[in-house]
Amino acid sequence: KILEHYFNGMSQRTIQVVVNSSRNTIREIVNRAKMRALSELTDEMTDQWLEEFLFPEKLPESKGYMTEDWEYVHKELGKKHMTLSLLHKEYCQKAEAQQSIPYAYRTYCRHYNQYAHKYKVTMPIKRKPGESMEVDWAGSTLKLIDRTTGEDIKVYVFVATLPYSQLNYCEGFLDMTSVNWLTGHIHAFNYFQGVTELLVPDNLRTGVTKSDYAEPLLNEAYRELADYYQTAIVPTRVRKAKDKASVEGAVGFISRQIIVALRNTQCFYLDELNQLIWQKLETLNNEAFQKKSGSRRSVFEEEEASYLTPVRQPKFQLTDWRVAKVALNYHIQIDRNYYSVPYEYVQCQVEVRITQNLIEVYMNQSRIASHKRIHLQVGQYSTLVDHMPDSHRHYAENTLENVKQWSHTIGPYTEGVIDLIIEQHVGSKR
Repeated sequence: KILEHYFNGMSQRTIQVVVNSSRNTIREIVNRAKMRALSELTDEMTDQWLEEFLFPEKLPESKGYMTEDWEYVHKELGKKHMTLSLLHKEYCQKAEAQQSIPYAYRTYCRHYNQYAHKYKVTMPIKRKPGESMEVDWAGSTLKLIDRTTGEDIKVYVFVATLPYSQLNYCEGFLDMTSVNWLTGHIHAFNYFQGVTELLVPDNLRTGVTKSDYAEPLLNEAYRELADYYQTAIVPTRVRKAKDKASVEGAVGFISRQIIVALRNTQCFYLDELNQLIWQKLETLNNEAFQKKSGSRRSVFEEEEASYLTPVRQPKFQLTDWRVAKVALNYHIQIDRNYYSVPYEYVQCQVEVRITQNLIEVYMNQSRIASHKRIHLQVGQYSTLVDHMPDSHRHYAENTLENVKQWSHTIGPYTEGVIDLIIEQHVGSKR
């Protein structure tokens, strides 16, 4: 710009005002152009070309500085425990061996940051309608008031969003357990009146048992829900919030527009609070966009709703999976009640699938026992005869009628003795 204005006849004082540079800088550039016999500019003369042409002594190579392979540096920094300081030390050792001048650490960092800047640029990703539903828990919480003590009870907000239309769903729960996590998904499906091809959760324990880049281990109840509704779970990478940027944005949006707005609301019941949440949610989903036509609701209904899979009926039956150890009495304890398994599995760790009315026990993905769930009582035993060892089964089946039948097969004298013993036993009871 300085040379362009100068060649057009503008004075150096005026150029100073236009480009906001010092007189010394302008004078130096003009003098360098005169020394190089530069009198006009062409399209090929970029700022970089002019800098190299007018000030060749400022090039790193001309000063004897050793150049660095910044691609190599960037890849090395991706390794565990690697630091830029260590790479700079190695660079200095190479420069010394080649009798070159190394960059100072500060200059080294500046050059690397200029190179790495291209990796920090974000690219807008075009979403496909009905492809995914991103889910998460909001970081901010609401509260209920305990009617007895007056204390605050935390309420955690579940958030689901469709990235294409940005249509949101949210609901409050008293905890972030697996049951409420699954319930939030089911209610979101019903709200959207359909199921997406993919579910994109965070690596939280209620969704992912073990994080792994290639094949994360999913919570069994969560996997069952996905199988039932014929969708797939694709967890985000660990500490990669951008993998579910839509729900991250929705969490912030809902935190500002709903959670903060209801922070001073006094509610005693969760249903009452959720009604207020849903009222504000409807307002937000129907609110017109600021920079484009339509709203979240209109985009969803016109462009995305038809791509969703219909919600399967009846509703998914919530399950809870636990790990239990078989005691020496071949029973496992679930909610302070006891259920039998085959005695061969004593002291083994088994997986237990719990539904509203059923207890199922699995070993190596095979079901080994099933019981009707005991409600309202504690300390009760549900024992199947087939699970007992032979000696225990014989003892359990040793009733008076069985003893009489056995004595009859032995002989009349044995039968008489048994009848006498039974008569004396019954008489002592009276």
